[in-house]
Amino acid sequence: MQLTWYGHSNFRLEADGLTVLIDPFFEGNPTAPCPWQSITACDAVLLTHDHGDHIGQAAEICQATGAKLVCLFDVVPKMKERGVSADKILGMNLGGTVEIAGLRIKMVQAVHSATTGVPAGYILTFPGGYCAYHSGDTALFSDMKLFRRFFDIDLALLPIGGWFTMDAQEAAVACSFLGCRKVVPMHWGTFPVLAQNTEAFAAALKEQAPGTELISMRLGEPEEIA
Repeated sequence: MQLTWYGHSNFRLEADGLTVLIDPFFEGNPTAPCPWQSITACDAVLLTHDHGDHIGQAAEICQATGAKLVCLFDVVPKMKERGVSADKILGMNLGGTVEIAGLRIKMVQAVHSATTGVPAGYILTFPGGYCAYHSGDTALFSDMKLFRRFFDIDLALLPIGGWFTMDAQEAAVACSFLGCRKVVPMHWGTFPVLAQNTEAFAAALKEQAPGTELISMRLGEPEEIA
């Protein structure tokens, strides 16, 4: 698994010959290390919810690369209006699973808000078996414990910024619920209202989930994490 962080909740995951983008927020993202046009190949773009800092340039990237768009069914009309072809959109709902080229994509709940429909997270199982969870924007919720009953999570991507999502302490507890092997914190440092570093999360993780390894990402630099 190769992971690239573009700031905020914007990630590229590459494994088994597949490339996935999640919440591709480039324009307006002060931490984005490159423009969206640098994304020249992509198999799937996943949206957790329709706030502007998560939809980002999903439509433009799908149009430029031919990627499939995965989103909540209620968000499909909005993405069609933005120019994504209907045959490129997989509209789904919480609890559902879709498959793209052997990649299994499970949409799970998140505790947040959305302009249309409800927010979501995703649990991705790549053809080779690697399992990654992107929580989307969320508060801590105890049903995260159920995810480990169905999935052996290698990597969790979790917000730590507070204010709009769970904070560092709560994200560490989430790791204990998930039983994830590794974690990458997200949704921090983008704007002044959010947490500006990962120090509190690192300390909380040692206390709450010592078996989970913290991965520190450098913006725009791919990291081999498996």
